Amino acid sequence: VSLTRAPAAEMADRASVGFLRADLDYQAGAVDALAPEAAEPRTDQMSLPIVLFEGEARAIAERSLSEGRVARDSIEFALPPSLLRMTPGDLVSYVDGASQTLFRIDRIEEGGARAVSGVRVEPGVYRAPVLETSAARAPVIEAPGPVDAELLDLPLLGDEGEGFGPYVAVAKTPWMGPVAVYTAAEDFGYSPAATIQRPAVLGRLLDPLPAGTPGLWMRGKVRVRIGSGTLQGRTETEVLDGANAAALRSPVGGDWEVVQFQGAELVAPREYRLSGLLRGQAGTDASMPAIWPAGTDFVLLDGLGGRLSLPSASRGVARHYRIGPADRPYGDPSYLHRVEAIEGAALRPYRPTHLAARELADGGIELAWIRRTRIDGDSWLGTEVPLGEEGEIYLVRAFTSGGSLLCEITTVTPRFVYSLADQVLDGATAALAFEVAQVSARFGAGPFERIEFNG
Repeated sequence: VSLTRAPAAEMADRASVGFLRADLDYQAGAVDALAPEAAEPRTDQMSLPIVLFEGEARAIAERSLSEGRVARDSIEFALPPSLLRMTPGDLVSYVDGASQTLFRIDRIEEGGARAVSGVRVEPGVYRAPVLETSAARAPVIEAPGPVDAELLDLPLLGDEGEGFGPYVAVAKTPWMGPVAVYTAAEDFGYSPAATIQRPAVLGRLLDPLPAGTPGLWMRGKVRVRIGSGTLQGRTETEVLDGANAAALRSPVGGDWEVVQFQGAELVAPREYRLSGLLRGQAGTDASMPAIWPAGTDFVLLDGLGGRLSLPSASRGVARHYRIGPADRPYGDPSYLHRVEAIEGAALRPYRPTHLAARELADGGIELAWIRRTRIDGDSWLGTEVPLGEEGEIYLVRAFTSGGSLLCEITTVTPRFVYSLADQVLDGATAALAFEVAQVSARFGAGPFERIEFNG
C-alpha cells in the first residue's frame, strides 16, 4: 500500500461554476466557493449546461471545492485476480491503528495482479445541503420615453450677461441621467446646445390666481401640484435676494410671468400651498393677465442651468429643438421634438412707470414718466439706475377715446408735450389715451404703459 499527499500548490482554493439560471429567464449565471484560509486563491472553473437555481449551483461549487481538498490524499495498492468484484467507484477502508480512512477506487489496471489507485473521500461532503431559497428579481428593462420639457423665453434674471436664448427646464420620473438639447434651423443638421444634468420642478396651478400689484407682497394663496422634486419656504430676505423664483404661463403659450413666493406648505402628496407672493418680477408685470386660470404651467426657476446660446439672427425665427437622453442619438424615438420662435425677452426693455399727464396753460398736454432698467437696477447706491440700452429712446402713441391712432412719435427724454397745434392737426378730441414704451435698438419697443386723459 502506497499513500500520497499532493503538494498544496496543486490544490484549488476557489471553485467557480457557470450555469443557466432557472429564476432569471435562463440567463447565464456563475457562483464561487472560496476556502476561508485562502490568501491568493487558485481557481478551478467549470461550466455546466444545466438549468439550476443559484442555491443549487452554489452547493455544487462548495462540494467541488471540498472534494478537491479531500482528494489531495491518494492511495495505490494491488489486488489478486480473485477479487474481481472490486470495480471503480467502490469504497475501500484503510485502517491504520485506531484511524480509519475511506478511499474511492478511481482506476484499476488489469495485468495479473490488479493495480488499484484511488482518492480519499469524506461522506459528509455528499450530504444533501440546505439550499438558499432567496428569490431573484429579474432585471427591469426600462425604455426611456419622452421627457417633459419647457422652453422659457425669460427676461434677465440677475447678473447673467447679454444672452437672449431660452432656458430649458426638463423633468422625468424616474430621472434617467443627463438630458441633451439639440437645435437646428431645419429638422436636420442638429448641433448640441446644452446638456442638462438634473431635473427641474414642473407643475400646474390648482387654483385661479388673480393679478396682483407688482412690487408689493400679495396676501392671497395658491395651490400648485408638481410632478417631482420639492418646494420649500424661504425667509423674506432670501426671497428679496432672488430665491423661490418661478415662471407662470398659459398651457396654450404666450409670455411668462416671473413670480416669487415665501411660504410653501405641503398639503397633500406633491401639492403645495404657496403664500407671500411677489408678482410681475424681472419686468414681467406687462405679462400678468387679469387672472391665471387653474392648469397654468408652473416652473421653478431656482437651480435652472444657463441659457441656450443662439445666433443673433435667430431671434423671432422658428427653430427646431430635440430634447432627450444624452446617451442616445437625437433621432431616437425617446426625443421630444419642439419648434419654437424665441423673441428674446432678455433684450426687452421694461415698461415705463408712473406715467402722468397734465394740461398746460397753452392747451398742450404734458406726459412724464420714470424709466426702468433691465440691467443692474436693484442697487440703491447710485443716483440713477443704468440705462441698459444703446440709447435712451421712447415711443409715444396718442389715441382717440374710440381707439383710433392719432400720432406716433419718438423722444429721447422721459417727457413729451402734445402741443395744441399738433392736437388740432391730428384731429384730437377732449378724451384721449396715451401709450409710452422704451425702445431698444436690438429688441424694438418694449411693453407700453397706458393712461387715459380727459382734459
